[in-house]
Amino acid sequence: MPSRRWALLALTCVGAFMAPLDGSIVAVALPKMGPDLHLTFAASMWVQAAYLLAMAVLLIPLGRMADQGDRLRYYLAGIAIFTLGSLTAALSGNGTSLVLSRILQGSGGALLSATSTAIVTSIFPPEERGRALGINVMAVYLGLSVGPPLGGLLVDHLGWPWIFLVNLPVGAAAFAWGWSLLPPRKPAAQAAPRADLAGAVLLGSFLICLIVPLTFSTEWGWHSPAIWLLLGLAPVALAAFVRVEARAAVPLVDLDLLRRNRLFAMANLAALLNYCALYAISVLTAVQLQLVLGHPARITGWIMLGQPLMQASLSPLAGRLSDRLGSRTLATTGMLIVAAGMVLLALIGRHAGVAEVVAALAVVGLGMAAFSAPNTSAIMGSVRREQLSVASAFLGTMRVTGQSLSVALLGSIAASRLGPGGWNLLLSNTGGNSAATAYAWGYQAAMLAGAGLALLGAWASMTRGTGKG
Repeated sequence: MPSRRWALLALTCVGAFMAPLDGSIVAVALPKMGPDLHLTFAASMWVQAAYLLAMAVLLIPLGRMADQGDRLRYYLAGIAIFTLGSLTAALSGNGTSLVLSRILQGSGGALLSATSTAIVTSIFPPEERGRALGINVMAVYLGLSVGPPLGGLLVDHLGWPWIFLVNLPVGAAAFAWGWSLLPPRKPAAQAAPRADLAGAVLLGSFLICLIVPLTFSTEWGWHSPAIWLLLGLAPVALAAFVRVEARAAVPLVDLDLLRRNRLFAMANLAALLNYCALYAISVLTAVQLQLVLGHPARITGWIMLGQPLMQASLSPLAGRLSDRLGSRTLATTGMLIVAAGMVLLALIGRHAGVAEVVAALAVVGLGMAAFSAPNTSAIMGSVRREQLSVASAFLGTMRVTGQSLSVALLGSIAASRLGPGGWNLLLSNTGGNSAATAYAWGYQAAMLAGAGLALLGAWASMTRGTGKG
């Protein structure tokens, strides 16, 4: 396999590109999907949240399975599942089938995310590994950057199903190419360890009980017994998960990393708060630009490039600076800049110009660039070499969990003033000035709430210390 390492790097970059692409491309299409599929606001948010929730629940369990088997075969399985989910999403005739398809896509995305970096790390020698991983990470940023403008063009000219159909030829070609690179299967040297099924079920139960009521709070109302029942079950599932993990022979999460390594624990908390604060920006700002400010989908996609392009351009520089200056100051400053950018987004009124929106998104991207690479470097540097895969999986789970919570929490705040049926009136443009005004106020509140979460993330980053313990 080392002789084919560059081909395998290119193959893993396909998955690194596809997973974030589908996370960002859907945001631009939601305002067009809504009327066609008769989606409520909560269902529209679930189109995004279901994908991320599936990844959050499955990332660590599937990563464990891949470590016990052939990572490349699991990676190809991820491509196949992701491509199948894309096909069923394009053929969806209602919100339920679309959400189920997004869960299928998220399952494939979890396999891609769990195996991509591991494959690259295992096949490159140490003197080439940093370069290879840098290329792989750039593919992630490219997916985030291309998603909004590509989604806008496809939605305006071909219709929203094409944001999913575009994955089919790419997925089929990548699967065929990867299959040709597979080495002969070797017999297993020993029986694989038992999987921690109880831990996986309890982790999934905790995330579902937490995110479902937050997502549907607008539809059900905070007076609903179902909301408080699920929220009450969430800490019970979490406590049971911790208890099971402490006794598991092969736990999903090494609890000692959280109990005895303050740097690891607080830096991961900062990552969770970071993604919780800013991920919903893409979904909510796309709605704000199209349905409140009146921009078409293709223009919206280009406007929203301000954040990922800034992040992609400056993240390598931030990584190099963290080697010289240390990671804590850069990561903390980054979170403060994110908070400032979200305050600027909150100040966008119903008649804001394109330049104002792009500038605010660029500030958020600058903050994310300053935070992400240094914080990741701190986490990976705080563990022993034999714990690197565990640390990477935990950080990935914090990322997708924060993204899921962001869509649920900030989306609920954004819709809080629309009232019953208000989301449908906004999507169909029959609500007049009142629906647009209600959403604009909700958007402002959501961005301010996100700024508050970013400030908490800055606190977590500042207080994490500089070493273990």
